[in-house]
Amino acid sequence: SSTPAMKHTCKSASGRPTLLLPFLLPVLLVGGQGDGNAAMDNVVTERMAEESHRQDSAYLLIFIMLLTLTILTIWLFKHRRFRFLHETGLAMIYGLLVGVILRFGIHVPQSTSDVVLECAVNASPATLLVNVSGRFYEYTLKGEVSRGKDHQVQDDEMLRKVTFDPEVFFNILLPPIIFHAGYSLKRRHFFRNIGSILTYAFMGTVISSNLLVGQKIAGALNAFFVGQLGGDFFFTDCLFFGAIVSATDPVTVLAIFNELKVDVDLYALLFGESVLNDAVAIVLSSSIVAYQPTGDNSHSFEAMAVLKSFGIFLGVFSGSFALGMATGVMTALISFYFTKLRDFPLLETGLFFLMSWSTFLLAEACGMTGVVAVLFCGMTQAHYTYNNLSRDSQDRTKQLFELLNFLAENFIFSYMGLTLFSFQSHVFNPMFIIGAFLAVFLGRAANIYPLSFLLNLGRRNKIGMNFQHVMMFAGLRGAMTFALSIRDTATYARQMMFSTTLLIVFFTVWICGGGTTPMLSFMSIPVGVDSDQEHSVSN
Repeated sequence: SSTPAMKHTCKSASGRPTLLLPFLLPVLLVGGQGDGNAAMDNVVTERMAEESHRQDSAYLLIFIMLLTLTILTIWLFKHRRFRFLHETGLAMIYGLLVGVILRFGIHVPQSTSDVVLECAVNASPATLLVNVSGRFYEYTLKGEVSRGKDHQVQDDEMLRKVTFDPEVFFNILLPPIIFHAGYSLKRRHFFRNIGSILTYAFMGTVISSNLLVGQKIAGALNAFFVGQLGGDFFFTDCLFFGAIVSATDPVTVLAIFNELKVDVDLYALLFGESVLNDAVAIVLSSSIVAYQPTGDNSHSFEAMAVLKSFGIFLGVFSGSFALGMATGVMTALISFYFTKLRDFPLLETGLFFLMSWSTFLLAEACGMTGVVAVLFCGMTQAHYTYNNLSRDSQDRTKQLFELLNFLAENFIFSYMGLTLFSFQSHVFNPMFIIGAFLAVFLGRAANIYPLSFLLNLGRRNKIGMNFQHVMMFAGLRGAMTFALSIRDTATYARQMMFSTTLLIVFFTVWICGGGTTPMLSFMSIPVGVDSDQEHSVSN
């Protein structure tokens, strides 16, 4: 037994005392003397495992049915030529409806006879080992339950099961989306406008994230909202929020552009900016997390710390860029020069898929950014490897990643709608939400209009004001912003950012995405343009 100082008595719902040793990792929870036989315990455990398996299958079936319903409704919209609501906005609506049903319409029967309701410990260990009559059982930390919610334990458990680990988004759902963006790039139009695209993606992202969005929110917090937000919200939190909401994802707008055959240069500018600024935003957010001033206050502004973070940004971005390019070239060499895989299209497609996906994981394992690496891997594969593939593999790889991109993107948008009700730690602060919306739109304006003015000074064919207005209007937020915000929701500030980010994504997808077609007509943007025509906007 342990010393009295190490014992902490816990009361279960049945009133039977248990003993806790909180300072061991894992912590030992010493239960009362159980006299049930081992065979019965095994039967109960197997039944619980089977029930859990059935529940998990049902929850996954919910997402499959959401995607199925989305696909059928998309067909109906295309058949009726209804363009006001895009598939991503539709997926979010279906996710919202399912979230409402799960949150308020379904209640799991209460069973708290074996739940420990009180336990006097000073910490929340990640793992518990429970000793019941000499048999040890391992329990993992699920998360905090708010005070007064003891009766909702079963319902909260159900909602947690439909809440995915954020790493699922980064390691499984994001890679095919980002790779497809690089692999499906129309290289001729992209590189014809490369100067403008790089300016919008790099300079524009830095302006809209750090210099305006972060500073605007920081100033607003200091001037008006101090004492009203609650919790700790620091200067670095403002910069981090600015970085993640600067990642544009105009998938709705681009889909409409592609369907209407909008001017190819406008499409290239908007698509190129969104592809590259996702990469810039994720590296920028990582650099802000690494921002560490000297001294006691780790959240103050310091020039040397800023320079160090900028150095980290350049190092991570260039390293990820080089890794992605190298993997793409290596795939081309393996499939064409070192082997004759083109004689076996199935093997060739399998190698292409694995090499492309491993680029993301390799970059993450090396401490770099997988999004940047897999983006430039996709661009390299499109430029070099694609031409060395057999005809069958060319068709297969394009269709494979197009399918994965479609399913992953709609899954994420469906999940966004669901998390509005399934996420357990939302923090909705009206003052912060209003300030964030204003800062986001002002940041977008500070990106597009001044940089377009500067770019037009050196361009032969100018970026017209109608193009600029559409680019300003099309600055939607989507999958990348959501994935970055949900990756860390441990603190009060990060929970507030996540909740606000959800609202920003909903608004931009539904309002800005839905208003794209009327906006094109109002701005007299040319449609029905042949993408192979030779007229272009030069840099």
